[in-house]
This record gives sequence, structure tokens and C-alpha cells, in this order.
Amino acid sequence: MNSYVNMGVGALLGTVFVLMSVSIASEGIFHSGEPEKEGFAIVAEEAGGEAAGGGEEAKGTPIATLLASADAAAGETVFKKCASCHTPEKGGPNKVGPNLWDIVNRPIASHEGFSYSAGMTTFSEGHKVVWDFDHLNYFLEAPKKHVPGTAMGFAGLKKEDERANLIAYLHTLSDNPAPLPTASSEGAAATGTDGAAPADGGAAATTTEGGAAATTTEGGAAATTTEGGAATTTTEGAAPAEGTTTQGTTTEQPAAQ
Repeated sequence: MNSYVNMGVGALLGTVFVLMSVSIASEGIFHSGEPEKEGFAIVAEEAGGEAAGGGEEAKGTPIATLLASADAAAGETVFKKCASCHTPEKGGPNKVGPNLWDIVNRPIASHEGFSYSAGMTTFSEGHKVVWDFDHLNYFLEAPKKHVPGTAMGFAGLKKEDERANLIAYLHTLSDNPAPLPTASSEGAAATGTDGAAPADGGAAATTTEGGAAATTTEGGAAATTTEGGAATTTTEGAAPAEGTTTQGTTTEQPAAQ
């Protein structure tokens, strides 16, 4: 075999040996084990059986209630998180997202000149669905959860007050702002009367004084009381007899001798 070939093979083997040695030595010197605690754990959110595409959302504070105390000025500050992708002014250009002037109650995926994702177009149902206050609230909380397939990469606003303030600000972006929703009443007020007489079928009350029997009836069942040799009987539904007590008023009558 040619000596030059022997030298080449020897050089190749020597290079491989050196690289392997360096690799083994580096692993021993710079080896790092698994951390005892992860620095940042990503927890996948469970669907929880919710219907896709804007199905019934998890119940929270109604948007009407949130808007009642919302601050549009604070919402303008929150909007800075959206300013890199959206413009708020009338006639403003589209950017990564569409212009948001007059967004409240605007048909979804309908802004002129903007190319919407297939997910947003499907969700709009041919522009029949509008950006009402509820849809804005749900979408801003979790865009990809409320509209699957949307190209919007925003993670969402988890705090209710931030969403309400932002929606209050978006509500002002119009020449003719839509009316704010009215919070629904929390159930009917309870009614009742204190000290009301018992309903029909209640028990009859009986009062006796000084050996005379007297009965009190409030539309109740018949009751018979004997005391001191005198007896009076009240039948259900009968009018009070002389010497009886009605609604807590007592008239005394001597017992028969």
C-alpha cells in the first residue's frame, strides 16, 4: 500500500479519535442535569366540553355590569397593547389587523380592504354576526378560543376591568356610538306582609277569661273549648258569634248557670 494512503488513513483515524475524546471530555465537564423545578411551566388549557366557534362561554360578570363602572380613558391606555396591529382613528389604514373605527356592532369580517382569516370569515356567518359587546368581551379575553382559526396572535386580556375599559374606549370610536347595554335586574323583589292573618285552613284561636268561653276564628278549622262550665263552638267558615273574639279582640260573656 502506498505510504501516502497510509498517512491519509492514519490522519483520518487520528482526527476521529481526537474529536471523540474532546466530545467525551466536554460532556463530563459541562454536563448539566435536569432542574429540580422548571423555570416556566406551560399549562395547556382544558376545553372543558365547550362548543367550538363561540359556543357558550364560561360564565363571568356580565359585560353590562362591567361597563357600568368602566373608564374609557383607562381603556385608551389599554389600547396601546393593540396599537401595533390596529388603528383607532376614522379613516385610518389597516395594519396587521383592520382599522377599529366604528367597531361596535359592525358585522364581523366586513371591514373594506382587509383580508380576513378563514376562521374569522367562517365565524361571521356571512357577516350576519356583529361585534356586539358580548362578542367583543369574549374575543378580547381569548381570541383563539372564541374564534378558532383566527390569525390574531394576541394572547388576550384576562382581567375583566381591563376588557371593560378597553371596550368602553372602543365604544367611543364612532360618530354615533351605540347605546350601552343595561344590566339586568337581579331577580324580583321579595314581597310579604308582617303580621298578616293566617290563610284559610289555619287553626282557630280560643280565648277564655273569668270562666266564660270565647273563641277566636280567622277562617280556620272548628275548635271547641270548655272552661268553667261554659262551652262555645266555632265551625269552619262561620261568622263569629256574640261573645267571640275576632282578630285578637275579646268580649267577655258570663257562663250559663
